[in-house]
Amino acid sequence: MASEELDDFEKIGPLKVLRAPGENGAATIVLFHGFGANAHDLYPLHDYLPTEERFQWIFPQGLLEVPLIPGYSGRAWFPIDMQALQEAISKRDFRDLSSREPEGLDNARMAAFGMIEALGIPWENLILGGFSQGAMLACDVALRAPRTPKGLVLFSGALLNESVWSNLAKARIHLRFFQSHGEEDPILDFNQAKKLEALFRNSGMLGEFIGFRGGHEIPPQVLQGVSRYLNGIS
Repeated sequence: MASEELDDFEKIGPLKVLRAPGENGAATIVLFHGFGANAHDLYPLHDYLPTEERFQWIFPQGLLEVPLIPGYSGRAWFPIDMQALQEAISKRDFRDLSSREPEGLDNARMAAFGMIEALGIPWENLILGGFSQGAMLACDVALRAPRTPKGLVLFSGALLNESVWSNLAKARIHLRFFQSHGEEDPILDFNQAKKLEALFRNSGMLGEFIGFRGGHEIPPQVLQGVSRYLNGIS
């Protein structure tokens, strides 16, 4: 964005967020945006998703500012080597992210934990989620949380730090997840998403995976699926 609409934001702990209020006592959904987007990107979902319960919604703003085109910038949770990404996309040579923790994820994780602590919502009443890079952050936070969150929603995410996540997931057998990924995603490999699903299921977690004919996106069938998921855990 050329200039952020800062008046729309409130500060919760270390992060700026957009908030969409819901019913008193309803669960709170925290959705982290993807690389190059901002908190406004996923904000419309609180109106698009038909749910029986009127959830509270929190949309955090990424820590880092990243240039997009001259005069415009987006936000990110941790850095990405854009040249390496563009080369991988052009060659259809997907990056395997499963063997390591990306540089900067630790800072994003600490900021997310600080925001959640300041929010004051019990983990048992929190549904964490995100798109792409935001899905990776949401998953990492959910697995490392001191108590099991109410739910986990991952749009077009990826498996990171497999050995660590595998051990952490063993303590999350009561966490129900929703996951979606495009079979033709040019940025994050569909097979890596399935590998993440397998990690969840091998750890005893229950959930739903929706694969779709498409790319790095959230199509209508995924919105329908996540509505079913939210109604099922509300």
